[in-house]
Amino acid sequence: MSPPPAGTTKKRIFSRDDYLAPLPIPTGRKPSDVLNTIWRKNDVFIDIGNYSIGSAVMTMWPMVILFLGLSYALNDLDILILGVLIMFIPIFFFIRGLFREVPLPVRFNRQRREVCVPMEHGDYWIVPWESVTAAATQHSSTSQAGKNTMGLLIVGFENPDPLAKEGNKHFYFAFNCGGGTTAMALWECMRSYMEIGPDAVEDQTARFDRSKGIWATYLDDLIKGAKLRGWPVTILWEGFCGIFIFNTLLIDVLERWKLNPPPDLPYPDIIEWSKPLPPEQWAKRSPELEHAIAKREAELAALTVQETA
Repeated sequence: MSPPPAGTTKKRIFSRDDYLAPLPIPTGRKPSDVLNTIWRKNDVFIDIGNYSIGSAVMTMWPMVILFLGLSYALNDLDILILGVLIMFIPIFFFIRGLFREVPLPVRFNRQRREVCVPMEHGDYWIVPWESVTAAATQHSSTSQAGKNTMGLLIVGFENPDPLAKEGNKHFYFAFNCGGGTTAMALWECMRSYMEIGPDAVEDQTARFDRSKGIWATYLDDLIKGAKLRGWPVTILWEGFCGIFIFNTLLIDVLERWKLNPPPDLPYPDIIEWSKPLPPEQWAKRSPELEHAIAKREAELAALTVQETA
């Protein structure tokens, strides 16, 4: 069954699905790599990885600090034992994952308007860009603790081989970014790169080539943050929250270990496929996508006029 067209939204009582592609039309959101998924970016291609050490640490570390703090403040060993029981399994799988090879990234080639999707056992797919599917899903639940909302960005690829077996026809990337507008902003990193160009997308790839040590890099980040937001906010956010709540120093250590540099696609054919083409050989948008983008841009412009009126 074919997915709903891009721009379609399906709302239910406790869920919302926003279909973003195909065709990859503008979402109206500014590109934002909220999970640091961009591993490489140049004029030819962008590598998107789904191995986020930072998000895992930032999810688990506050819980560890919470249980340790409560146990110490209340002098209650039972709270510490409860924390160990709750956090043991996720920490175990996290540590286990650190000793596995980092999965290869998906490569989006804007000059060829194709995507290379690496598979297991050294295989890969070359998928037309305009056939890629994307959806932002969001689900809510209510309990005594209040409302809890979770969401994903799901990017899907279809095997171009018409004779592929049933279990080898589809591949999906899922990004745990909260769904909704956040998922749209993450999708816009891929869409804007392919449809607008490299300059339309900011990236944090400099973190993979750090010549300075961990503390020197952290100090540089503090100075950069102070120039943007001032020292009081920087000390509170990058200083206190960064170290004690989110443990950015541990994230830096682990990223240097696992993603310095990020894995590259090793296939000889893809190395050739990733080389730049003369501008006259660049692939063009399909007429269907041209029409869909023009229509969507007109809709967004009309919405902007209504909001400012």
